[in-house]
Amino acid sequence: MSSATPAGARDLLGHRPFLFFLSSRSLSRFSSQIGAVAIGWQIYDLTGSAFDLGMVGLVQFLPTALLVFVAGHAADRFERKRVVQACQIAEALTALFLAASTFAGTISEIQIFVATFVLGIAGAFESPATAALLPLIAPQGSLQRATAISSGAAQVATITGPALGGFAYALMPSAPYGIMMVFWLFGALLTGGIGRLQQAPVKNGGSSDDLFAGVTFVRSNPAILGTISLDLFAVLFGGVTALLPIYARDILQAGPLGLGILRAAPAVGALLMTMVLARHTINRRVGMRMFQAVIVFGVATVVFALSHWMWLSALALAVLGAADTISVVIRFSLVQLATPDEMRGRVGAVNFLFINASNQLGQFESGVTAALLGAVPSAVLGGVATVAVALLWMKLFPTLRDVEKLE
Repeated sequence: MSSATPAGARDLLGHRPFLFFLSSRSLSRFSSQIGAVAIGWQIYDLTGSAFDLGMVGLVQFLPTALLVFVAGHAADRFERKRVVQACQIAEALTALFLAASTFAGTISEIQIFVATFVLGIAGAFESPATAALLPLIAPQGSLQRATAISSGAAQVATITGPALGGFAYALMPSAPYGIMMVFWLFGALLTGGIGRLQQAPVKNGGSSDDLFAGVTFVRSNPAILGTISLDLFAVLFGGVTALLPIYARDILQAGPLGLGILRAAPAVGALLMTMVLARHTINRRVGMRMFQAVIVFGVATVVFALSHWMWLSALALAVLGAADTISVVIRFSLVQLATPDEMRGRVGAVNFLFINASNQLGQFESGVTAALLGAVPSAVLGGVATVAVALLWMKLFPTLRDVEKLE
């Protein structure tokens, strides 16, 4: 395959390094989704405490906040696929510990929190290294399409992973952890099969400068700063995931089955959009298209907030997921292409921190606002704020708005 000719979706899936990367990343994503269900259920089963259930998210987020700069530096200093492999092996060993302890009946709340913290550490290192790998693997001119396919595979894991985890836990509490171990081990093998990649070496310099070079680079590049911060505030204000149980039970009267449909709807919309983007890349006015996608995200949030019909609520969430996918594909491609290879790990770590912060803080913001104003006003306010942020960012970051092409 010529690296000078943009590859189609079929060509990409026949490109061995990308296929190995995609398979490995998908297995890791499946394991994470299975673990989210199994760990949450087991913690609540052991303690019956909603506070302890909420602590799982905090324990997972802390390593990202504490290690973001070290993880980014490691992704640039060391061979990235080896970093990913080491993380997957550490995750597999942690899953083995959870499986063995659960099977033996000796598992405790503290042990689960410690294991969750270890998984958070591994994830903090794995994510920026994985993100920085893709530009090295995708043929020239094909990063946007490769990102769309990779995002689609992640959405499949998001849709089916929790169901697989719940089914496995129902059969045997230790079973989901055993599946996670196998998936992560196979993922490590596939990562090793990617082949040798030409990675730019990090230039020698002071360790402090190296660690925080990603922050400096983001601050000095208006397009990247605008892209990352737009995603942060859009998800912070527009996230309604935390409110879905309230809508399913009290507003839509849909029950647990309805909650499952609502949770799956954004991922279904995202998956459909990735199928479109895998065939038809965005070739012009990509900056404006990203802003338009964020505005659609905000409007869909408002429609969902005001809807009292299950079909309309699910449709609004699907549109929301599709719009978010457009934003994600453009953001990832723009950030990776605008960043020198020797700094992609550190810049990716900053981006990962922003994404995690927006998801975690967005759920917190939605919960607090809903407690003060009610679920419907909270969701409406979040959607309106998202649209306002997009319009404001168009004025503040004209460089980002005027980006014409990615590749």
